Amino acid sequence: MRKSLIAIALMSASAFVFAQTGGGVQATPGSVQATSGGVNIQGNTSINANAQNVNAVAVGEGNTAKNAVGAIKGGTNIKGNTKINANAKNVNAVAVGKGNTATNDVGVIGGK
Repeated sequence: MRKSLIAIALMSASAFVFAQTGGGVQATPGSVQATSGGVNIQGNTSINANAQNVNAVAVGEGNTAKNAVGAIKGGTNIKGNTKINANAKNVNAVAVGKGNTATNDVGVIGGK
């Protein structure tokens, strides 16, 4: 019983700490440099995204297939107001064979 209570207390405390430490998006006034892998936004951002029947398949050794709809990827600095309207329907990304990559980015800012 004591171990269960201690475990629950630790999980609650760690969840609170993780919620307080902003992970990816930082909108600090006066900041002009993106954190490593993070996003720095100065201004208002509105993202409206819709995806239907979206698939990503990777077959083989070390392959990657990705779909991103209405996203701001890491390492991006945005100054000013930003509005993203993205609509994707029946979008597929397929990678077959060794070392292949397939990516679909619809309404995406930043990244490689």
